[in-house]
Amino acid sequence: MLKHLINFYKVSSLGPCNEDVMSSSGKRRLKYLQWSTFLSATFGYGMYYVCRLSLNVVKKPIVDEGIFSETELGIIGSVLFFTYAVGKFTNGFLADRSNINRFMTTGLLVTALINLCLGFTHSFILFAVLWGVSGWFQSMGAASCVVGLSRWFTDKERGSYYGFWSASHNIGEALTFIIVASIVSVCGWRYGFFEAGMVGLLGALIVWRFFHDSPESKGFPPVNVSKEKKTMSASETADFNKAQRQVLTMPAIWILALSSAFMYISRYAVNSWGVFYLEAQKGYSTLDASFIISISSVCGIIGTMFSGVISDKLFGGRRNVPALIFGLTNVLALCLFLLVPGVHFWLDAVAMILFGLGIGVLICFLGGLMAVDIAPRNASGAALGVVGIASYIGAGLQDVMSGVLIEGHKTIRNGVEVYDFTYINWFWIGSAILSVFFALWVWNAKQK
Repeated sequence: MLKHLINFYKVSSLGPCNEDVMSSSGKRRLKYLQWSTFLSATFGYGMYYVCRLSLNVVKKPIVDEGIFSETELGIIGSVLFFTYAVGKFTNGFLADRSNINRFMTTGLLVTALINLCLGFTHSFILFAVLWGVSGWFQSMGAASCVVGLSRWFTDKERGSYYGFWSASHNIGEALTFIIVASIVSVCGWRYGFFEAGMVGLLGALIVWRFFHDSPESKGFPPVNVSKEKKTMSASETADFNKAQRQVLTMPAIWILALSSAFMYISRYAVNSWGVFYLEAQKGYSTLDASFIISISSVCGIIGTMFSGVISDKLFGGRRNVPALIFGLTNVLALCLFLLVPGVHFWLDAVAMILFGLGIGVLICFLGGLMAVDIAPRNASGAALGVVGIASYIGAGLQDVMSGVLIEGHKTIRNGVEVYDFTYINWFWIGSAILSVFFALWVWNAKQK
């Protein structure tokens, strides 16, 4: 059984060689396959996010029906982040050795089916287990996409395509907060999971049909042919191992990991609980609250896509100055969103514009690029791994703490639930401030 499973997911065998690979028709065919892979990776991973964020839209209706408490929802949300953090590390290794078409399709198919089941699940334990399993399969998406970009695009092309692909999670967030919220407003929270599951099934079909494993499987030569030897000598292996160990002993890497973790707390505070906050504190409907939060997702696309241009063209390749500017932008956005009393639609929208732009840039800088800049060149993956695991542990702890703080300061007045968000506000804003503080600690950090 295990052998059949391994054979099913192993890298595709070589396809029949195209004798006209250098002809105009062969080049057009290769370009079509490259664009097919890129676009299906972008939209497919966006649909991963729809299945991942469905819970965030339906938290208030679930609490109102008495299905789960705020604390229980926080625990459920954190389970996904924890399994995702571990899965993102392990599935990265597996994706390198897999047929990424089948690998990515499997992940999206399973998480879609789990969403279809969640609308019928009222057991806290079962819901948490299913959501955790979904987190594991969610981690198969990004790894497959990155491997796909590496297989299908040259080193010179890959950076540009990677930048545009990175906007896929913002596309998925926007789709969730608009489409799923619309369904929930009309049909109820159970149909929110059903809609997310249907989107996931459509995405799995698109990925299976248009996301291709490798050029070699289609009869083309490898796009990336290394000019150097494939194997390392004993001394080179020792240097590689030394570089990875060095990453683990670099204080600057761990400080950046802490900075990213606190940034992820503020990011997923709004992502996970923003709709709930607007409904409970400011009285917005589910649809209006989701629309306001979706603004940050759209603006995040802009921040992510232009983060490299901002640092390279405006600051001469320095990441610390824009990291400070957009870190403070994140703090300002949260203050406007959380501390200004009363209902001000346009002010909330402006806050989400600033929040989206700030987080979009910070995800690139604090979420990996600044660590890669100072890590040894042959240990970039290790640096990303340290920052990535810290970031999603921070996101998971945020969900637990937010749920506990929200429920712990809820009172019943005249039969109506009233929330005191004072402590939760400072928890979220304080995390954004600490992210800026730790980033300042490595202002002049240099590569070893």
